[in-house]
Amino acid sequence: MSETISVREAEGLEDIEKFWSELHTYHKRDIFPDPADEDREYFLDDSQYRSDIDALCQREHDRCHRIFFSRKGVDIGFALAVIYDSEDGKCFLMEFCVFPEYRGGTGSECAAEFLAWGREKGAKYFELNYDTEQRRRFWERSGFRLNGRDEWGVPLMLLPPREDMPVEVRRPADSRDWQLKKLVQGFLAEIGEEAASDEALERLERAVEAEEIVFFLACRGARAVGMCSVAAHFSTFSCGKVGVFEDFYIEPAFRGKGIARMLVSAAREYCSASGIASLSVTCAECDVEMYRALGFDVKLGVGLACMI
Repeated sequence: MSETISVREAEGLEDIEKFWSELHTYHKRDIFPDPADEDREYFLDDSQYRSDIDALCQREHDRCHRIFFSRKGVDIGFALAVIYDSEDGKCFLMEFCVFPEYRGGTGSECAAEFLAWGREKGAKYFELNYDTEQRRRFWERSGFRLNGRDEWGVPLMLLPPREDMPVEVRRPADSRDWQLKKLVQGFLAEIGEEAASDEALERLERAVEAEEIVFFLACRGARAVGMCSVAAHFSTFSCGKVGVFEDFYIEPAFRGKGIARMLVSAAREYCSASGIASLSVTCAECDVEMYRALGFDVKLGVGLACMI
């Protein structure tokens, strides 16, 4: 690690109280400067956000870590991160701050030390939210890439894993699967749509529960990195069920690994086993060749829609 900046975990009551004091200051100064911000109360209320985080720091597996960045014995910033060692080694960075008096180049050094610390702790890759262009540019300099949204619609960045892992396709075990919601939000971002509202996600849950639509998830270990869906309906042309292939999305960081073909194959196998006579897709002109390469090679005319 760097000779000038070191990483240490907050230990002992005094150290932990100092961490929370600095985090509250950071939230008030940098994240929620408007006292009227509706999220501010939750993050500054020790009975809510702090209580949740302290519980994560105390659990045996997938612990949350409160860390300080120090230089020459003086703390110059902090971070809060969870390493999911029981899943696929993801380290999720929840908070990151360099104190104002030490900003101006120091942030990149602290980021490098954080990544080195995470890898020493067993992290295989890193993920974080960003909400400003300044933060996006900062983390891009450390190798992070834009990578969809989280389940609440907040943009995500990923420093991709260096190692490959097997990918398998499965159906969500629960209609409320948070990873399905995350991929839906990423898909909407990719096609230029606003994030899905809570009400829209509830309608999706009900449709999945009723099997009005069937989703398939491509999973890299415990992480879902891609999805597609099939919605079936009765067709008088075939006097039977036909399917529509939709919601085709793979997180940008995991493309080019054959996952698209795995998802299409799973959808086709499901249709065959379910008595669905055909599977069609409506796509933009720029995607026609991709879908042809994936087996959608029968042209059915021009697709038109009447929006209700």
